[in-house]
Amino acid sequence: MSVPPAAPLLLASTSPQRRAILEQLGIPFHAVAPPYEEDDRPDADAVELVREHARGKAQSVAAGAEDRPVLGVDTAVVLDGVTYGKPADATDAERMLEMLAGRTHAVVSGLCLVTPGWELVEHETTYVTFRFLTPRELAVHVANGEWKGRAGGYAIQGRGGALVERIEGDYLNVVGLPAALLVRILAERFPGAYGFG
Repeated sequence: MSVPPAAPLLLASTSPQRRAILEQLGIPFHAVAPPYEEDDRPDADAVELVREHARGKAQSVAAGAEDRPVLGVDTAVVLDGVTYGKPADATDAERMLEMLAGRTHAVVSGLCLVTPGWELVEHETTYVTFRFLTPRELAVHVANGEWKGRAGGYAIQGRGGALVERIEGDYLNVVGLPAALLVRILAERFPGAYGFG
């Protein structure tokens, strides 16, 4: 099955970062707020959780999508088997950043692509190492508010990038969308329709 280039993806997300990545890739899309409630469970398996959330987001939008592909994505930060979603407040953000400082954590994204009669759920993992941070650096980062709405309390594409010492894997996955994985799926499932494959 091939989708004509005029049929944009439906992105089941209001994330400005995900929209920006799709724009950078030249993939036509429309963003739709998914009527899906995330249930962040810190003790849950991170891969299962982000896959479940990505699928839930995509499925919640798919009913009204007609024949258009729907893309759902969810991202979490994992350290020592604990899953960190978006901080609840500044204190929570500071706690998360203190845990990440001087250590390597995983950024795991679930990706779900849905069309009528077909669904694919995948995931991507990128490893990010933070440098050691002073209490003052932590306080300044939390005070700038960039932690709001960000898994792990930082935005690698913003000021949070200065906290990072090293990255292994897909940088755009850390920003919010596993671009290499998405491009591979689009090329395989819809050869040429989105400019890939």
